[in-house]
Amino acid sequence: MKLLSFYNDDKLHLGVLLEQGVLDVHKAVQKLAPGPDQSLAVTMEEAVYGGTAALNQLGDFIEANNNELTADKELWLDEKELAFGPCVPAPSKIICVGTNYRKHAEESNMPIPTVPILFNKFANTIAAHKEVIPLPFNSTQVDYEAELGIVIGKEAKRVSKEDALDYVLGYCNVNDLSARELQFRTQQWLLGKSCDKFSPVGPYLVSADEVGNPNDLTIRCIVNGEVRQHSNTSDMIFDCSEIISYISEHMTLVPGDLILTGTPEGVVFNGFDGKVCHSKPHLEWLKEGDIVTIEIEKLGSLTNRMMQEV
Repeated sequence: MKLLSFYNDDKLHLGVLLEQGVLDVHKAVQKLAPGPDQSLAVTMEEAVYGGTAALNQLGDFIEANNNELTADKELWLDEKELAFGPCVPAPSKIICVGTNYRKHAEESNMPIPTVPILFNKFANTIAAHKEVIPLPFNSTQVDYEAELGIVIGKEAKRVSKEDALDYVLGYCNVNDLSARELQFRTQQWLLGKSCDKFSPVGPYLVSADEVGNPNDLTIRCIVNGEVRQHSNTSDMIFDCSEIISYISEHMTLVPGDLILTGTPEGVVFNGFDGKVCHSKPHLEWLKEGDIVTIEIEKLGSLTNRMMQEV
């Protein structure tokens, strides 16, 4: 199932992308399952925070009412005409894994980690597909980072690697934007990672059953039509199961938590010498007007335009 959120009268609505188009879930439920006792998720927040159980209920509703839904043209929207909202609107936690692709570690002159390197971002960094992203006024070294996002669907505490994927609601594209000179100003990376709208997500939250194995997905970043990153999640040092299990040993994961699993090689950043962030000579940091697209197999394409903050 591909879930998305979109704006209608300044309010976020929940949509499901199907062959016929985008189903407006709120309208569908109003017509076919009205009443105060209905428990179906009708917003993205309800779907995400309701976790796996909410997605299963929604899937059952669509299957049971397939003929009626298909026949009612008022319930369907054209994806191309939507104003997208974030596919994970307000995660309670955003946990990121740094230096998690072997080739990226090598290109950045950083050692291969022996345990996952964790840091966090905040809800202010969340942005949607097609949303304009401000480049901070106090940074000239903003970098793109294509990443696979994991969205948790059930409470997870001290789960094993073998069972870890059972706790996943779904996956999404994420751009872990990074202001490099702010990131490495101190030993803590938070400042350069948590600027406003520095975690665009989407366009879809794709259910775990539809994605299948998350550890073998093609991942790309395209800047102004040029492919900058092209790899596969199989190059991750710690795969999705290991990441979820490791984090759950130290904190309880809850439905809606978002985990960013790291980025492959091909970023602009080429190492930090203690004073200066170095870039590859043939690449430029992101600038006003740049169009950045993140593509991960089965997850669609997340595109954003950069705008210089003044």
